[in-house]
Amino acid sequence: MSADQSLVERLSRARVLVLGDVMLDRYVYGEVERMSPEAPVPVLREKSQRAMPGGAGNVARNVAALGARALLIGLVGDDGAGRELAAMLGEEPGIEPRLIIDPARHTTIKTRFVAGRQQLLRVDDETPIHAARETAAALLSALQASLPAVDIVLFSDYAKGVLSDDVLARAIAAVHGAGKRLIADPKSRDFARYAGADLLTPNRQELAAATGIAGDDDEAVVAAARKAMAGARLGAMLTTRGERGMTLVAGDEPALHIASEGREVFDVSGAGDTVIATVAAALAAGAELPQAARLANAAAGIAVGKLGTAIVHPADLLGALQARDVLASEAKVVALETALERVQRWRAAGERVAFTNGCFDLIHPGHVSLFAQAAAAADRLIVGLNSDASVQRLKGPTRPVQNETARGIVLASLGAVDLVVLFDDDTPIELIRAIRPDVLVKGADYRIDQVVGADVVQGYGGRVLLADLLAGHSTTGTISRAGMGRRS
Repeated sequence: MSADQSLVERLSRARVLVLGDVMLDRYVYGEVERMSPEAPVPVLREKSQRAMPGGAGNVARNVAALGARALLIGLVGDDGAGRELAAMLGEEPGIEPRLIIDPARHTTIKTRFVAGRQQLLRVDDETPIHAARETAAALLSALQASLPAVDIVLFSDYAKGVLSDDVLARAIAAVHGAGKRLIADPKSRDFARYAGADLLTPNRQELAAATGIAGDDDEAVVAAARKAMAGARLGAMLTTRGERGMTLVAGDEPALHIASEGREVFDVSGAGDTVIATVAAALAAGAELPQAARLANAAAGIAVGKLGTAIVHPADLLGALQARDVLASEAKVVALETALERVQRWRAAGERVAFTNGCFDLIHPGHVSLFAQAAAAADRLIVGLNSDASVQRLKGPTRPVQNETARGIVLASLGAVDLVVLFDDDTPIELIRAIRPDVLVKGADYRIDQVVGADVVQGYGGRVLLADLLAGHSTTGTISRAGMGRRS
């Protein structure tokens, strides 16, 4: 196991306090088939809606999705959106929300209208006013009471009024007084407001606006970071640079430039939240800053390939790290939650999904033929892969020959396979029910009534395909001929 993979497994030990601007993110999905006769604008025919915590709420969701614990402090209005947001956060595993009601504001709502892969419009409903004296005191009191229970503190500043100059100054003093490290994601051009922070995570545009140093070459970014750090007494600067990756400048150490993780960009909403959440959790789990930055870069690469305000799971990160370290290719081994997000994206683009499953202990030409037939039957192919424990129950104590990590990486390297999802049950029925494939594929050595999930798929109008088999190819036969699988 690599050091980065070991770090991912330690993230569950991290305890992160998030203080900042919480908001409600709404997504309206639909199709555009015509232009309005009233004005030169597209007409969106709504198909579905989705709501989730945004801003600092999304940062906390990212912390919790990584397996860490998040304690969230923020403001909401005394309104329906605030109550909806509080209920959502209360149901999120791994998040302890401590939301304070501010009667002077209404809850910030961001509504995005999306057609297929394109975001058409965003509407912001907000009251960006500084918290009044009593509300600010309540924020600081909640922060002070929470500090003993956490490892690191994260400020998520969206300039909606929570982190005023006074609250920032007093909060920073409280964090340092408790001996905790502090990370801040800035929105203000005046980085001196965050003076004393151990790490600031601006994007390139924010850094340029704060320092007056433009240009996106490495030298300009480093010069701007060092200027900002000196002027605001900051410990380190991690600048996100979009497709150019990230640049870390820490003290007098040489700058570290981290190349972006190349993958399809679908939605950049919340990618910065993923970065700062991952850095905070990694530092809290004992990582050094360069390693935490590299892990955050990998997480950002996953996040921009997801639909909506994104979160990243440990299985996603492990898949990305395995693919990067072993195959240097895009990770396809993902958690079920991520697979469902991909399926939603594919279906929004009108694509059909095929599914097959198995142990795939040793890939042979018969498997390759099966995958080719399955891929030809739809636009995308998901492979359900039995975990090691599941294979042992099905095949006996000498199997699998290759562990689930190796089997997943080999499957992910095949061009016909779009995603690999591990499952621990004896059958993939729960995966099938969750994914709802358009085509369910098994070998022709089965009858349709013997295929697990056939009744489910046919019940909602899907198809079951029995793929032709190549004679003479069998994993069990190969293992027997090679003399593998015997214990001495």
